[in-house]
Amino acid sequence: MTFDFDDIDTMEHQDPEKLVARLEANGGYRILRRVTPRSHFHPPDGTATRRGIFLDVETTGLNAATDEIIELAMVPFDFADDGRIFKVYEPFDALRDPGRPIPAAVTSLTGITDEMVAEASIDVAEVAEFLGSAAIVIAHNAGFDRPFCERFCFAFASKAWACSWREIPWSEQGFDGAKLSQLAAGHGLFYDGHRAEEDCRAGIEILSRPLPRSGKTALATLLESARKTRWRIWATSAPFASRETLKTRGYRWNNGCDGRPKSWHIDVDEEALEAEREFLRREIYRRDVEIAACPITAFDRFSVRS
Repeated sequence: MTFDFDDIDTMEHQDPEKLVARLEANGGYRILRRVTPRSHFHPPDGTATRRGIFLDVETTGLNAATDEIIELAMVPFDFADDGRIFKVYEPFDALRDPGRPIPAAVTSLTGITDEMVAEASIDVAEVAEFLGSAAIVIAHNAGFDRPFCERFCFAFASKAWACSWREIPWSEQGFDGAKLSQLAAGHGLFYDGHRAEEDCRAGIEILSRPLPRSGKTALATLLESARKTRWRIWATSAPFASRETLKTRGYRWNNGCDGRPKSWHIDVDEEALEAEREFLRREIYRRDVEIAACPITAFDRFSVRS
């Protein structure tokens, strides 16, 4: 398909979707549509629903023990156990003065400046009230967001959490990456990222959609994962030479600064627990040792308390 330059002046008066259809029919184009905030995904049909909150924070750095939140956004929505999303409610979105200059790299990434947050604060009691009866808090990297949130407001510690990055097998579903922007592009969408509310809106939109291979919505898949009890194994005192083997196996390193062991660790389903213990005895310790494991649920998963 080709365009005559004489047609350009008239294109702005045409239905954009018709233009998109023409381009996509050509086979040489892929069009991304902007994520637009929705107030509803499915109309009420009598199905019992619960309240979820998609959350995102912007911070002065990566260390939840020493860095500070500079923006907190929470977008509430109603969902059914089968993964359908119904009503989306007005968000909570507030800036916060961290009491120190915002690093230039953070301002470059988020657009948040010292002037924007000057003397701004977030009321802890208001945050706790907003959380209210939410059944689950979802973040796209809950291992990052949850420690910051729990340090700021302990009401977050009583909630079940789920991670839309780690708990959905995006690569198995054909996505090239698991960043929100990559997932959005995989669905033919784009948005202005790295501001908290926009990330939340994009996250809810992505969760509402069926996964390409399973056909289940991303939220249904996430809820299935969140409901599971897993077992955390700490490979304490593992030989330094085994670090690459552990990393390849899916173990993650904890540096001990958060009060938890300075050790490699992994979370496994109950049916894989004994096999994982055998792997450690055979491949890592190379002797018969007692390997402890503790249960992890959505109420403590991604928290530094577990």
